[in-house]
Amino acid sequence: MTEWADKTAAVIAAAVKTGTVSARTVVEAALQRIEQRNPVLNAFTDVTATRALAKADAVDAVRAGGGDPGPLAGVPFAVKNLFDVADVVTLAGSKINRAHAPAAKNAILIERLEQSGAVLVGALNMGEYAYDFTGENAHAGPSRNPHDPNHMTGGSSGGSGGAVASGMVPLSLGSDTNGSIRVPSSFCGLFGLKPTYGRLPRSGSFPFVASLDHLGPMARSTADMALSFDAMQGPDAGDAACADVPALSLSSALGNDIFGLRIAIAGGHFQGDAHVEAHQAVEVVAEALGTNAVIDIPGAAEARAAAYLITMAEGAALHLDRLKTRHADFDADVRDRLIAGAMIPGAWVTKAQKYRRHFRQQVLKLFKTVDVLLAPSTPCVAPLIGQKILRLSDQDLPLRPNVGVFTQPISFIGLPVASVPVWLEGRRLPIGVQIICAPWREDICVRVSDWLERQGVVRAPIAAFEGVMA
Repeated sequence: MTEWADKTAAVIAAAVKTGTVSARTVVEAALQRIEQRNPVLNAFTDVTATRALAKADAVDAVRAGGGDPGPLAGVPFAVKNLFDVADVVTLAGSKINRAHAPAAKNAILIERLEQSGAVLVGALNMGEYAYDFTGENAHAGPSRNPHDPNHMTGGSSGGSGGAVASGMVPLSLGSDTNGSIRVPSSFCGLFGLKPTYGRLPRSGSFPFVASLDHLGPMARSTADMALSFDAMQGPDAGDAACADVPALSLSSALGNDIFGLRIAIAGGHFQGDAHVEAHQAVEVVAEALGTNAVIDIPGAAEARAAAYLITMAEGAALHLDRLKTRHADFDADVRDRLIAGAMIPGAWVTKAQKYRRHFRQQVLKLFKTVDVLLAPSTPCVAPLIGQKILRLSDQDLPLRPNVGVFTQPISFIGLPVASVPVWLEGRRLPIGVQIICAPWREDICVRVSDWLERQGVVRAPIAAFEGVMA
């Protein structure tokens, strides 16, 4: 039965719709896999088995009655625990939220996936209040990388990465404020999509930085990433930032070639300090795409600094009451950065927002001459759990903030990005490459990702789970 836990979402949905397998059998396989692997990997904080089996039976009943069980029929999925799940406490990775009442209803994206036949099996570990790039939670323990449990998953959507890479579920949802989908996708060897800001509604999710927060999928194939994204689109009045724009069928972008696309490597800041694997991965992808063109993105380093200011200030404003009354219950690293954010002068934040508009305008001009920009997702492969220092260009830097050196300037201006997994020859851990496109062009991100996957340049195998740590 557990062989169904190894299947992609597309394969599962096709089999359930034809009656080759029941949704209950698929979900039981996922629950068994979670029981086997989660004790080591610590990806799940809540497993909603009773709910999942009831939903699976409902999917099977629709099919048996001659109805359409949906494009994601019987597909197990899980969500970062900042998504509201009915009757489950929305932890957002925190100790403080544990005293909250369970959510009264599901987040809008959970509702849409379940309306498409998918089956929620649980909520996933994450960095506290999403202010994290490591996947290490001070209260629930670290998520562990399925490719080597001694290494980080990346964060803050660490459980989302670990759950998919280990084969516990074929799909997960995460959030990305400064890189929290793309970083675990890079470290865990997955396909991850950060949509255009405002594309997917955030209703029913615990915020971090409202002007930077994005939600999106992580998967082991481009097709699964597209299939889930297609099911989640559409405006929602519960999120004022959600744009009323025409939906894209990303699944329609699959199987196409890349002829006519203007593709370049992001230069300047994006070719700066990083381990050799980061730039080698970009070279591999660029060569496969037939480009050696390099286009500088002027001001990217300043954009990253401005993103830091906005993140700290908005995050601190959100948590100010908790900082006053429950400061001892925060992860110390998170608490100290939020306190620092509360003391940032308003004039600095205003200047950062002005720079944000300027930087966006400059980058949008670049998309008049290119369709795709390539950049590393992370400056290194997954570090060891507990590692505090990242060595870049003969400097010892704090690891936690510097993992997002290449993701922050992009989320800062809300561009759509797919992170694709590269396995360099002789390396035992993957690393990601960002496929960056103009606003609302997620279809181009997926078109390029799918082409690279069909050529064998990028891939996302299930980790060979051994159930042990060194």
